[in-house]
Amino acid sequence: MKRKRGGIVSQLLMILLVVVIIFPLYFMTANSFKTHEEYVNNMAGLPQTFTVQNFVEAFRGKPFGQWFMNSLILTVAAVFITGIIALLAGYAFAKMRFKGKKVLFNMIVPLMSVPPVVMIIPQFRIIKILGLVNTRVSVILIYIGIMLPMTIYLMRNFMKTVPDSLLEAAEIDGCSKRKALTKIMIPLSVPALITSSLVNLVWVWNELLISLVFLQKEELRTLMVGITLFKGRFTLPVIMAGLVIATVPIVLIYIFAQKYLVEGMLAGSVKE
Repeated sequence: MKRKRGGIVSQLLMILLVVVIIFPLYFMTANSFKTHEEYVNNMAGLPQTFTVQNFVEAFRGKPFGQWFMNSLILTVAAVFITGIIALLAGYAFAKMRFKGKKVLFNMIVPLMSVPPVVMIIPQFRIIKILGLVNTRVSVILIYIGIMLPMTIYLMRNFMKTVPDSLLEAAEIDGCSKRKALTKIMIPLSVPALITSSLVNLVWVWNELLISLVFLQKEELRTLMVGITLFKGRFTLPVIMAGLVIATVPIVLIYIFAQKYLVEGMLAGSVKE
């Protein structure tokens, strides 16, 4: 009887959790297709007359397309470069021997716990000295620096699960370290690479503070910064429409890559 009650309580808690997670998405999507009058009269209900005028107004009101492209450029560049560096560093930490490897890795790991917000002031001063304020390069470099510790950690842990005997057999067959990386390690590391790239992609796409501080020109703003500045200029349904447009690409990527996401998370959970 107690087990049955416990199961019912657990199910109710899970249902409540799902509702808490899903309702904001429902609220955003439903209101993006409402007129302002319908939103005021019926915030939580489904739209009675679907309208796409909010999406049209979102694109017309400001350089929405430019903001979208800015976010796309920053995300692709930062995630791609981070993935390449993490692959090489993860391979070195997992399979190569060199002096100071353990010390260097132990210096990288604690960086995962440093909140990005505490580095804003020193980063801004450095970027200002370099003359890179209001340039995409500055934000890309900062994103890479923030994402690298976790990505290197994940790639290194995954590559440690690959048997050394596999690389030794390849070396006996005349395979160089470079070929071992490109022909063996990289193909095997695809799940971990996709997992880390997905996590990094979502973070960069949704990031607000860094892009707001370092990209102050309107034509350089990212999508999230632009939508945030919609407030006070547009009605809430228009803002909801902008949020839907910003959310759809990430959701689609997660749907198509969820298999690799789970595989990478499980494979990267190796113990020392």
